[in-house]
Amino acid sequence: MARVLAGRQRGRSRGAEDSEITMGQVIDLNPVTRITADAIGKPGQRVFYLQGQTQSRMITLLCEKQQVQSLGVGIENFLQEIQKKYPHLLTPSGSYFESDMELQEPIEPLFRVGQLALGYDEETDRMIIVAQEALPEEANPDDATVVRFWASRSQMLAMAQWGINISQRGRPICGNCLQPIDPEGHFCPRRNGHKY
Repeated sequence: MARVLAGRQRGRSRGAEDSEITMGQVIDLNPVTRITADAIGKPGQRVFYLQGQTQSRMITLLCEKQQVQSLGVGIENFLQEIQKKYPHLLTPSGSYFESDMELQEPIEPLFRVGQLALGYDEETDRMIIVAQEALPEEANPDDATVVRFWASRSQMLAMAQWGINISQRGRPICGNCLQPIDPEGHFCPRRNGHKY
């Protein structure tokens, strides 16, 4: 089973591990001991990341807030589909401690995520997040590096719930124009630009 979640983004950002990675390489973290999506920074200036870790390696990827939201909702929906298709499976717990879901140092993103997809391997009962590197429009898509995070359904559900929670902790929304309110204030077009 597989599902594509988010479309391609422009740009390219490589981290410190760049020298180890060749273009078009597929990296498998199978299985992860830890997986999370989190943000760093103040509301309105946050930077979002997807991070997975095995016993010997940690990979951090740069994401957009919308990608983290889509990933969380997509995982929850995909888990429901899996449960319907395989009713004998135990229901995942999705419980977590916030301290376990925070990003770990060093935070050096390998690349910016362009596309995300989900899969499920019945034989191992693991879900897979497939994260493909964002490339410039003129680049050959086959040159994109891909990271596959293999995790239990409970790990994925915990990450999904945490990611949705984190993405909703942003700036408060104006009740008039439904736009985010900056900490310095907000010029609302529905109030003739008056600041409040």
